[in-house]
Amino acid sequence: MASSGSKLVIFGAVAANALIAVAKFTAAAFTGSSAMISEGIHSVVDSGNAMLLFLGLKRSKKPANDLHPFGYGKELYFWSLIVAISIFGIGGGMSIYEGITHLEHPSPLRDPTWNYWVLGISSILEAISWTIAFREFRHSRREGVSFLRTVRTSKDPTVFMVLFEDTAAMAGLIFAFLGIYLGHLYNNPVFDGAASIVIGVMLGLTALFLAYESRGLLVGESLDPDVIESIRQIAGADPDVEEVRHPLTMHLAPDEVLLNVGIKFRRGQTMDELDQTILRLKEKIQSKHPDVKRIFIEADSLQKG
Repeated sequence: MASSGSKLVIFGAVAANALIAVAKFTAAAFTGSSAMISEGIHSVVDSGNAMLLFLGLKRSKKPANDLHPFGYGKELYFWSLIVAISIFGIGGGMSIYEGITHLEHPSPLRDPTWNYWVLGISSILEAISWTIAFREFRHSRREGVSFLRTVRTSKDPTVFMVLFEDTAAMAGLIFAFLGIYLGHLYNNPVFDGAASIVIGVMLGLTALFLAYESRGLLVGESLDPDVIESIRQIAGADPDVEEVRHPLTMHLAPDEVLLNVGIKFRRGQTMDELDQTILRLKEKIQSKHPDVKRIFIEADSLQKG
């Protein structure tokens, strides 16, 4: 996925969440709603997380050096994990704490008009941010592949993390509305505090899923099995190749893959011919799969011949 698309998603999320956070805290100040305070915290965390993702995206583009010969691509995966932790610890934890505090010391109910206006405006802004993220995410989705499968196989966390954050934000707006509405309908502030707790639990579950995905990317995930099989077929179709061992791959960044493959070449080739065969294989693989930037071929015939 192109970094320009990822940046558009991130900038859209920062702008939307910053505006929404101001509106939510303003409404909370006038109405004393616990759910609106939790939603304000949620938006601040989302805005900060988007900036962390941008930091990771920027640092991941640093060129390789002697200390990091494979570059800094995994910086993006590290900061994605930090984002997931912040959603869990700050967003979820503070929302649950605010809800429990409100249940223990409920505030008198006030006119909810501010809340309804802010929730309506926030819904529009969140929907815009979500649409931008979903359109970019859809570009990476192959035909016939499920939504969850696409998330599980995606190697660019910037887009699917913003998409999940925005989805959680829209769900949070619904819970906040229900808490405020039911609280005034039954003249009971418990609903408001309960909504805050529900928002916190939802953020916690979202964070756990995102942390799990980020962990896999940070540890090192391979290419999609279909792509690995394609590489095997490309190498195996060459007339100077007798056998292809299982290719080993690892994502160094969303658009940078390391490939190591053992190949048994046709016997009788000179060193110059073998060099030409290896060069030809690399060109064929990179022509079909341009993300495979680094290719290491182990020539079995040299070891056993």
